[in-house]
Amino acid sequence: MSLGNNKQGNTAITSKSGKPKSSQRLLTVIMASLEDDKAVDETIIDLSGKSTLADYMVIASGRSQRQVGAIADHLLEKLKASGVKSVAIEGQPQCDWVLVDAGDVVVHIFRPEVREFYKLDKLWGPAAAPGQAAAGG
Repeated sequence: MSLGNNKQGNTAITSKSGKPKSSQRLLTVIMASLEDDKAVDETIIDLSGKSTLADYMVIASGRSQRQVGAIADHLLEKLKASGVKSVAIEGQPQCDWVLVDAGDVVVHIFRPEVREFYKLDKLWGPAAAPGQAAAGG
């Protein structure tokens, strides 16, 4: 752990990865909630050097609109119970794609078909290895 200054000039405790401990604690709560609700294909994307909007992006899928909505509702409840004060949620009541903005971590919950269409994993994830795109992978 190390100390660093946040945007307000206050000292923040950071982990070995350089991320604030609060971001990692938040990520732990989110991943536990997704696992409890049987979300599938969870992906964690470290946004370091890619965006200043959040530290992490989490992408997960639910098997139906009902499951996507339930995952999002339960996640919202668990975030509030863990002390996260302002959580924004978009995409309900359709529940094809629900975005949960918890500040340092942004969560996208999709139905599989919608996730495949938008391909956020490829857009924000690590760059493909040389030759992989040419091979169709």
